Amino acid sequence: MTVHMKDMANAIRFLSMDAIVRAQDGHPGTPMGGADIATALFARHLKFDPKAPGWPDRDRFVHSAGHGSMLIYALLHLCGYEEMGLDEVRNFRVLGSNTPGHPEYHPEAGIEVTTGPLGQGIANAVGMAVAERVLNHRFGDAIVDHYTYAYVGDGCLMEGIGAEVIALAGHLRLGKLVFLWDDNRMTDDGTTDQAVSEDNVTRFLNAGWHVQSVDGHDPEAVAAAIAKAKKTDRPSMIACRTFIGFGIPRIQNDRAAHGGKITKEDTDAARANLNWPHAPFEVSADLYAAWGEGGRRGAESRLAWEERYSRLSNEDRAEFERLMAGTLPEGWERTVLDFKRAKIEDAKPQAGIRASGEMLSALSDAIPELISGAPDLEAATQHKRQLRPFTRDDRGGRYIHYGVREHAMGAMMNGMAAHKGVLAVGTTFLVFSDYLRHTLRMAAMMGLPSIFVFSHDSIGIGKNGPTHQPVEYLASLRAYPNMWTLRPADAVEMAECWQLALRHRDGPTSIICSRQPLEVARATHVDDNLCARGAYVLADAEGGARRATLLATGSEVGVALGARDLLQEQGVPTAVVSMPSWELFEQQDRTYREATLGRGTVRVAVEAAVRLGWDRYVGEDGGFVGMSTFGASGDYPDLFAHFGITPEAVAAEVQSRLDS
Repeated sequence: MTVHMKDMANAIRFLSMDAIVRAQDGHPGTPMGGADIATALFARHLKFDPKAPGWPDRDRFVHSAGHGSMLIYALLHLCGYEEMGLDEVRNFRVLGSNTPGHPEYHPEAGIEVTTGPLGQGIANAVGMAVAERVLNHRFGDAIVDHYTYAYVGDGCLMEGIGAEVIALAGHLRLGKLVFLWDDNRMTDDGTTDQAVSEDNVTRFLNAGWHVQSVDGHDPEAVAAAIAKAKKTDRPSMIACRTFIGFGIPRIQNDRAAHGGKITKEDTDAARANLNWPHAPFEVSADLYAAWGEGGRRGAESRLAWEERYSRLSNEDRAEFERLMAGTLPEGWERTVLDFKRAKIEDAKPQAGIRASGEMLSALSDAIPELISGAPDLEAATQHKRQLRPFTRDDRGGRYIHYGVREHAMGAMMNGMAAHKGVLAVGTTFLVFSDYLRHTLRMAAMMGLPSIFVFSHDSIGIGKNGPTHQPVEYLASLRAYPNMWTLRPADAVEMAECWQLALRHRDGPTSIICSRQPLEVARATHVDDNLCARGAYVLADAEGGARRATLLATGSEVGVALGARDLLQEQGVPTAVVSMPSWELFEQQDRTYREATLGRGTVRVAVEAAVRLGWDRYVGEDGGFVGMSTFGASGDYPDLFAHFGITPEAVAAEVQSRLDS
């Protein structure tokens, strides 16, 4: 019996409808309208094997319009992914199921990235396409040669991040990237012409993409367009004209299809309209068999790939396995130790961002998979050094010129990390980290080891003024679950923080760097990573039992050390605690934490940022020297004096509590 793709698409529609009705919640418009598009891709083109979902050379599929998640769940179930059985479809949006409201990173189930915040998914897809080209350059077509497809909605293209990645993907000529745009011209508010008048076809053409327009409800036409897209060396966008909520008479081509509730009466009407004879959650054996063909075709491709892979040299095979496992090369930590020792011996003040750039440059020699980049801030962030750029003509480059596109940089980094095989690093100013808020959340949710370097971290940047002087950002970054925020005090701690970031494989890390020079705070080299405990006693009290404890991070560690000298002269035994990572400090046992904090002593925190969060460590009666307003424009020494972040102010804060 011949099974047509139209019937296969209807299997997606009815599984989706039945699951949404059972959950009494969901977004029916996307799976109903996009079913033919997805069917054409999975039935005719996508290279995948449900029995080996982690196969490195599989095609990547990103469901960027994540609100319509039943589309991908129905697809993965029909294709035979073991972790997407029928019970998972039935339990759509039920706590603990593999089918949450928006797709969540679960490669074993076929879900390549978490999507939901519109635009993040398409940017992840661009990052995946970059990673594929980098690895292809290293290992060749026989081992790495796959496509990245993204199912794209109108919202993804309206978001600002969409403009950034569309332009950059075209500029880089990422020919293994295909966007399937569900052109239904409808949003939750109504028709798109209420807010959009641009022609997306022209927009993509102007950005250097290969573009086609097809009837999105004709799966044969969509499949033919994908075949053409695979023959060009440019990224491709296929505009698939559809009707949102296709097949449900009450809501087809209506804004209500986006996220409105549907009922059993709606599914009954759709069954009659589309001539679907099956009961809820029922799919015929013929349809299951037809859907299984894509996986069987993919299994053949995988077996052929494994044969080619087996013929690699032992050295290349070991290297490929190392890269895909995310294991760093042997000996990389020696680079860190050598850097630490050299900085202590040199003992010269150095800007935090310059120390980070030097550390990154040294590590790039030791870690060949490291891919770096910055949004038009190469000079200011000091970190390109010897890396040649990744371009349309040189896929062996390891530095990405993102242009002024912070949103794109961050989300592309997450795509590279999710793809695996490369180590993504990106650097920008700390005040621009807010452009990356969704990116940071998604990296933390997915547990991706992306490394973000944020420079120009306080009023210490000086004359650029308050627009570029972060005061509230450290508290904001520390609020993310599963992300380490590291603020080193000098070049030695900078090396240790890089070492920690590279060891951190189940979540992102943000390294916070000063613009102004920092004195070397340590006089003696130790191989141990002191920052690994989150906080440690940098300078202990002398001349008796500790009476005061000064807690500080980054550039303010130097301020605290100056205050300690004053207090020691005044007969107050004082310890300075450098606290580069609150997250790591919280992981230490209670005995260590209490000994470090100095329970029973006067405690004062020093940080050129707002107080938020510090009361946990200084106590409700503790002191704080930092910022309570935005900054100002001036030389950084004048600004620290103006805002009272000085050794004298810290010492006075301690004395006021000793006297009370």
